[in-house]
Amino acid sequence: MREFSLPALYEVPADGNLTDLIRRNAAQRPDVAVIGRKVDGRWQDVTAAAFLAEVRAAAKGLIASGVRPGDRVGLMSRTRYEWTLLDFAVWSAGGVTVPVYETSSPEQIQWILGDSGAVAILVETPAHEAAVESVRDRLPELKNIWQLERDAIGRLRSAGEGLTDAVVDKRSALAVADSPATIVYTSGTTGRPKGCVLTHRSFFAEVGNVVERLKPLFTTGESAILLFLPIAHVFGRLVELAAVMAPIKLGHVSDVKHLTDELAAFRPTLILGVPRVFEKVYNGARAKAQADGKGKIFDRATETAVAYSRALDTPQGPALGLRLRHKIFDRLVYRKLRAVLGGRATHAISGGAPLGERLGHFYRGIGFAVLEGYGLTETCAASAFNPWDRQKIGTVGQPLPGSVVRIADDGEVLLHGEHLFTGYWNNEAATAEALADGWFHTGDLGTIDEEGYLSITGRKKEIIVTAGGKNVAPAVIEDRVRAHALVAECMVVGDGRPFVGALITLDEEFLPRWLAEHGRPAGLTPSDLASDPELLADVQKAVDDGNAAVSKAESVRKFRVLPAQFTEESGHITPSLKLKRGVVAKDFATDIDSLYAPDAPNHRTA
Repeated sequence: MREFSLPALYEVPADGNLTDLIRRNAAQRPDVAVIGRKVDGRWQDVTAAAFLAEVRAAAKGLIASGVRPGDRVGLMSRTRYEWTLLDFAVWSAGGVTVPVYETSSPEQIQWILGDSGAVAILVETPAHEAAVESVRDRLPELKNIWQLERDAIGRLRSAGEGLTDAVVDKRSALAVADSPATIVYTSGTTGRPKGCVLTHRSFFAEVGNVVERLKPLFTTGESAILLFLPIAHVFGRLVELAAVMAPIKLGHVSDVKHLTDELAAFRPTLILGVPRVFEKVYNGARAKAQADGKGKIFDRATETAVAYSRALDTPQGPALGLRLRHKIFDRLVYRKLRAVLGGRATHAISGGAPLGERLGHFYRGIGFAVLEGYGLTETCAASAFNPWDRQKIGTVGQPLPGSVVRIADDGEVLLHGEHLFTGYWNNEAATAEALADGWFHTGDLGTIDEEGYLSITGRKKEIIVTAGGKNVAPAVIEDRVRAHALVAECMVVGDGRPFVGALITLDEEFLPRWLAEHGRPAGLTPSDLASDPELLADVQKAVDDGNAAVSKAESVRKFRVLPAQFTEESGHITPSLKLKRGVVAKDFATDIDSLYAPDAPNHRTA
C-alpha cells in the first residue's frame, strides 16, 4: 500500500486558541485536579480554577513588562510545573513560546533567541541566566530575563497587580487557530537548528485527535500522566497539552534519577517515554534478578510474556498451558515490574526511536502495553501511533486521524494534515524544500501494510552504501544493539568501505554492575577492559542480535568499543538523543579506519 488516511475525530475551532482549554476546564470542572505539583517533597493537587488564576497572574506580569501580541518569549528550564504554567501565560499574553533546552550552550542560546527575535526569556537557574547574559550583547531584541529560582513567578505576579482579568482575557482572545503558538528549534544533527513554526491549529489537530483516538486512556478524574521528558522537545509538549485537553492530572519530574520513586508516589495510569527508559527498566529488573539468584526464573518469565503476547495476535489466542504459566509468573514477576512503573499504569506511548519487537511483546505480555508512535518536530509530535485497542507491535501505528501518510516512489514517508508545521522561521528555502507539492517530506523511509500501519525502515540521508554497492539502513541494527544492557550507543559505519562496522560505547550505569557480576575490580574503564574476553563476548552478543535483523551483507563484521561516551556535552548527540553522525565520524575517524586495517580482529576496543 502506498497511501493511507483516517477521518478526523476532532474538529479544530477556526477562531480559537490553546488558552481556550484552561478557561473551559475552569468553567466546566473548576474543582477537578488538572496538575499534580511537588511542594516540600509532597504531591499536591492544583485544580482547574486555581491553575487558570495562576496563569492569569503570570500573564498580567508579562503584559505589564511589555510583551506584546506576537512577541516571542524564550523558556529555558527543566521539566517542572512552572514550564506548563508559563507556557499558558505566554499564550495568554498573546505571545509565542520559544523553548530552549536547559542544556544548551551560550552559542545555541544566542542563535535561538536571536533568530526568533525573542524579547524576553524565563530561565530556571543562575547558570542559565549567566549563559544568556554572556551573549546578551548580541541579542538587541532581548529586554527581560526572569529566573525561576529568583522568584520569577512572584515578580511577574507583582508586576501585573494593576491589571484586571479582563485585560488578560482580551489579550488571550487575539490569537486564532492559524496564529503561531510556538517556534520549536530542531535538535540540529547537521548545521544550525531550524525553527519550526507550530500554530494553535497544529496543536489542536494533534492533541484533539490523539485524545479522541486513545479516549479510554484519558478519563477525567481517573487518569494521570507523569511527564519526565523535556518539555522543550515537541513530544513533551504533546504530553502537556493532551493532559490539559482531556483534562487529566499532569505531574512533572525534573530529574529522571528520581523517576522510580516519583512513579511510586504519583502512580500514573499512562506513561509517555522513549525506548531507552523502557530498556533500562527491563535491563535493571533482569540484572537484579540475576544478582538475587533468580535469573533463570526471570528469563523464563520473559519468554512466557513474549510468547503470551505473540499468541494474543493469533486467532486462537494463548493456549491453556501458556495461560497457566502466565498466571503463575504474574504473581512471581510481572506484578512487581508493574509496581516499579507505579502500579496503576496499563499503557505507555513511546516515540523517538524503535522500541524493538521483542521488548514490545514483553511489556504487553506483563500487562503494560507500550504503544509506539512516530513523528518529528515538524509534525507537532505524533503523526502516527498505535491505537490502544489494535496495537500492532513492530510498527509505529496508523496515521493521526485527519491526516494522510504516503510512501513516495523512493520509499520516503510523506505526510499531509492540519497538524503539520507551517514552515521554518526565517528560512524560506528550507520550507519550500520540506513542504514541496503540499506534502511534508520527512526524510525517513518506510512502508505501509494492508491495514494502514506504518513501519519506519531507516533515514534517507543516513543510508550507507558499501564498496560492494549494498544499501544499509543503520537504524535497524543500531536500535537492536543499543537495547543490550551493556551498550549505551551504537553507530554503524561502512560508507564506501568493504563491509559494515560499528562504534560502540558502554553504558556507564550498567558497567559497575557488570564488573561486580564478573569478578572485576570496581572502577575499571572501557580502556581498562580492552582485552577482556568476557566483555567483548557480551558486546558481541548485542551485535549478533542486531545482525539477526538484517542480511549477511548488511551485518556488522567488526566493532570497536570506545573509551569515551557520546554525550550532548561532547557534541556527539543532540538534546533529543539523536546521534550527530558527521561529528562522530570526524572525531573518531582513526577508530573507524582501524576497523578496516588488514590485521584488525573481529572486535576491537580502544
